[in-house]
Amino acid sequence: MTDVEPPTSDRAGGPGGRPRDPGRDTALLTAALDVLAEVGYERMTMDQVAARAGASKATLYRRWRSKSELVTDAVGRIGDSPRLEDLPDTGTLRGDLVALMRPQSEEESERLVALMGGVASLLSAAPELAEVAGSALVEPFVASQRLLLARARDRGEIDQDVDIDTIALVTPAMTAYRLVVQRRPIDIPHILRLVDTVVLPAVGLAAHDA
Repeated sequence: MTDVEPPTSDRAGGPGGRPRDPGRDTALLTAALDVLAEVGYERMTMDQVAARAGASKATLYRRWRSKSELVTDAVGRIGDSPRLEDLPDTGTLRGDLVALMRPQSEEESERLVALMGGVASLLSAAPELAEVAGSALVEPFVASQRLLLARARDRGEIDQDVDIDTIALVTPAMTAYRLVVQRRPIDIPHILRLVDTVVLPAVGLAAHDA
């Protein structure tokens, strides 16, 4: 199937056309992520996304001129810049980190494995989209860790000279390795090992202290 826009007659009309439905856009982008996770970027087609979303291919092309544009938009909307007030606040750094990393369900964890596999295929097939994928999937996680570490520092739980910028990179990197390379889900034992044996010692805490 083609990855380029169809003839102009198949695309959106002019000023007289119907306005975009944001809810419909969300459904189409979700379908795109689902297909990306299942078949990878190279095998993914606009027809598959349209079928998954219950839409016509022309509907997709009215919004995105190519598969790469669709995937860029879909992946780019995965992560949002975190706000401290929206992050877990358990009173301890250990509790905050575990709450942040814990998947909501086994199904969510398995879907994340599949999605990260799809993104890995995207990076090899379309390396020009690497920055988009990194910004969407990794940077919000790093930023969340940095905010939690800074809050722990501000309340005196960890020392002022702790290098939070470097430590904030550790669990996102190890989590990405587990998801993309090992193709294993994120579960509670894995989270506790990361927090208790890597992060807490790096900031000068022991698990029982936290």
